[in-house]
Amino acid sequence: MPTAIAVTSADLVLPPTDPGTPHAAVLPAPGTQSLDASVADMQQLLARYGHVVVVCPTSAPPAVENRLYAVRALLESDRIALVRTDLPPLGAAVLVRQLRQLAGCEFSPGVLASAARLLAHYIYAGAVLGSVSKLDRVPVSLGSHLKGWLPGAHFAVLAGPTPQITRVGGTGETPLAGPEFTTELLLARGQLQTDWPTATLVPRWRIQGAVQETPLPETSPGWWGTGKLVEFAAYLPDLPVLYQLVSSVRRETCHWCAMDLIGDRCGFCGAPLTTTTGAPPDQTTRTGGATHRARGRAAQLTGSSAHVNGPATHRIDVPAQLAGQDPRELAPGGRPDPHALGGGAPAGSRALGPGGHPGTHAAHDRP
Repeated sequence: MPTAIAVTSADLVLPPTDPGTPHAAVLPAPGTQSLDASVADMQQLLARYGHVVVVCPTSAPPAVENRLYAVRALLESDRIALVRTDLPPLGAAVLVRQLRQLAGCEFSPGVLASAARLLAHYIYAGAVLGSVSKLDRVPVSLGSHLKGWLPGAHFAVLAGPTPQITRVGGTGETPLAGPEFTTELLLARGQLQTDWPTATLVPRWRIQGAVQETPLPETSPGWWGTGKLVEFAAYLPDLPVLYQLVSSVRRETCHWCAMDLIGDRCGFCGAPLTTTTGAPPDQTTRTGGATHRARGRAAQLTGSSAHVNGPATHRIDVPAQLAGQDPRELAPGGRPDPHALGGGAPAGSRALGPGGHPGTHAAHDRP
């Protein structure tokens, strides 16, 4: 039974990449649904899927987050993961679709929830803007603000994984730092008329395949501070690559809720990973080390010959044996431990978040 992927907005649901991609459950906004109805909907998801991973952007209104904490506290369930992401709307939608793809594989709920932080490092999300005067989610220099007053000035802004901003056109244009591995590009056009992403970004970033387009998310103008924009996101599209990227990172067990995890933090309760006493440095999983190893894995699987940053810098070749394989056949072997499927920790507030204070959030949403 796959883990359910839920979202807080319909903007986060992109068309599936293939018929096997699971659907996402859209949770109604607090203003359109009572708390009792939200609890009932979540109960149905838990009864059908066992575990639910909810993706909620950090840009969502506080009432959305409060509602999620209230529902989880009232259900006293340790089977609901709340995943926050700083990605802009189109990049967050790409992340959700990747999680949906992986939900059809045999990853445990804990690994799937903690994989969101890892996958976000490989989504190059940005936009071409007609103005940066109201942009407050990406650092903007005073010079860029001044250039924004020039007639016809356009800016290319990269929100992640490393923020960057440059003025489009002219001799002083600084190229945006692109991925070191093969990606596809998704565009969402707003009110700005420009072909810069297809004419300039595609050849610079070595984008493969046809550029896909989707309607602009309703929350994008508010996130970027203007409706005159074209939003873009470069991402890893292939499920076998995503599968190997996640499965190549060492799995740990959360000391608080006993869920499986990758990286340095549990995706369900938020507890940080404790350092294993006496473990060799190369066997201690941390986000930085896991990211470097996984970046090398992504470059390997996508055929990039670029050097990979990190301790083990080397030139990577494509393993031909991975081509065309079903990702379910690439599993490292066997199903995960039973405790990873939710049977390890008793239901209660201690698994509801770091510090175990769900009541603080729930109080804001009680009728």
